[in-house]
Amino acid sequence: MAVTSEARTQWSGSLVEGSGSTALVSSGAATFDVTWAARSEGQTGITNPEELLGAAHSACYSMALSHALSGAGTPPESLDVTAAVTFVPGEGVTGSHLLVSASIPGMDEQTFQGFAEDAKANCPISKALAGVPITLEATLQ
Repeated sequence: MAVTSEARTQWSGSLVEGSGSTALVSSGAATFDVTWAARSEGQTGITNPEELLGAAHSACYSMALSHALSGAGTPPESLDVTAAVTFVPGEGVTGSHLLVSASIPGMDEQTFQGFAEDAKANCPISKALAGVPITLEATLQ
């Protein structure tokens, strides 16, 4: 079954002076303020498309890695995944860096790195980001 998820942004004003809000329509879970300054300079308390993309990437990667590990009979005790998405004004999104810390009882480092790399290559958001470099720093606890 296909699932279509929706988010909507309402924007007022020019790019630099304007502002908007982005709502997670399908879930109704949250509405976020967005501005160009938050995107191009960083601002506390206001999100940007890259932070939202990082949220999607970290969640998707976590699910893909958990699924692969569980399918191999070694479900993770815990996964802590951060996706740091970089935006350069005038250039766009230039990459996503996945920082992973995992607790997987009975797994050796080499096997874990193989699963971590496979999830990086095959999670659906990684595939959607195929036009930008995706890097990975994975640690087994």
